[in-house]
Amino acid sequence: MTKKIIIGSDHAGFELKEYLKESLSKFSNTIIDKGPDSPDSVDYPDFAHPVASEVENTPESLGILICGSGNGVAMAANKHEGIRAAICWTPELAQLARAHNNANILCLPARFISKETAAEIIESFFSTSFEGGRHGRRVDKISCQ
Repeated sequence: MTKKIIIGSDHAGFELKEYLKESLSKFSNTIIDKGPDSPDSVDYPDFAHPVASEVENTPESLGILICGSGNGVAMAANKHEGIRAAICWTPELAQLARAHNNANILCLPARFISKETAAEIIESFFSTSFEGGRHGRRVDKISCQ
């Protein structure tokens, strides 16, 4: 079980975020919602950065970020050292993101997937562990620092 799950979105991902929060308790006892609190228009970096910072500073935590395409939140989150945010639109991509890339933030494209598909994606993401080995060597080479 994941220590903490930190979740956030922009306005385009608000409805999906609220829907997914209900099912996250089977993956963690601690769910932290970084917002927003309504579907009113917001700027995705204002929510992506707090989620990424929390994941970056909390060992064994994982995050979920949701925006219209998944791209904006992924770009913002990946600016943080130690964050490996992956845009996934199928359960198979989520499984590979965890197993091969040790992704620690799942980014979902709310305008392109159904709620049911999103639930399947998070199931795959949170039930998959990093394989390490040759993949660990590659993940170690991601940082530019």
